[in-house]
Amino acid sequence: MPREAPYLAVSVALRARLAAGEWRIGERLPSRARLAEEYGVGRNVVQRAVDLLITEGFLEGRAGSGTYVRPPRERLRMVRSRRRQRSLAAGTERGRAGAWDAHSEVRAPAPEHIAGRLAIAPGDPCVRTRYEFLADGRPVQLSESWEPMALTGGTPVVLPERGPLAGKGVVARMRSIGVDVETVVELPRPARATRAQANLLGIGAGDLVLLIERTIYDVDGRPVETADMVVPDVSREVVYEFEVDR
Repeated sequence: MPREAPYLAVSVALRARLAAGEWRIGERLPSRARLAEEYGVGRNVVQRAVDLLITEGFLEGRAGSGTYVRPPRERLRMVRSRRRQRSLAAGTERGRAGAWDAHSEVRAPAPEHIAGRLAIAPGDPCVRTRYEFLADGRPVQLSESWEPMALTGGTPVVLPERGPLAGKGVVARMRSIGVDVETVVELPRPARATRAQANLLGIGAGDLVLLIERTIYDVDGRPVETADMVVPDVSREVVYEFEVDR
């Protein structure tokens, strides 16, 4: 069996001590040098272990001061389903995005990776829309959507957040121009927040996020929209809900 990486072993030990209440919320941890001596490892090993616990939300680093025990953060649930999101308790779902800001750019040239997802040529004109979703006035999710202008150009729904179907979603907008959506494919994977994403989401650059790559197809298998959605891991957990065919 492969031997566990030393920094993981140290992180497990520190996590257990935190759970036991050895250090109170707001209390500073011992120095890296002291912890390294205590566990018989190098300071870089302790640094990696502490960085992991910071990413997981147990600790926080303060520039020029040290590392402190942080208050536990509640990770609110976001449900992704064919149906409308259902409330997770009595009333409405806490933390659900109830508003959004959006900005669209027409004739944005498709980058190579986006062109591949939309089955168009790199540089083909698209409508790019950047979203910032808000819950209780705070940003909880980012999204960047791309739609080929060869499909929507010259129609009343070329801009997702303007026109007669503003804000109604891809399915309704595409149906209005004779395009029937059939399939949505999502590829979730972990990533690190860029500085721009971190500034918008109120997290640290390099913090863990969930990146969901979504592509929507019509009944002929043609991609009609693709988007990258970014969800901060420290405050949100994403749950996929499926219906069972009867």
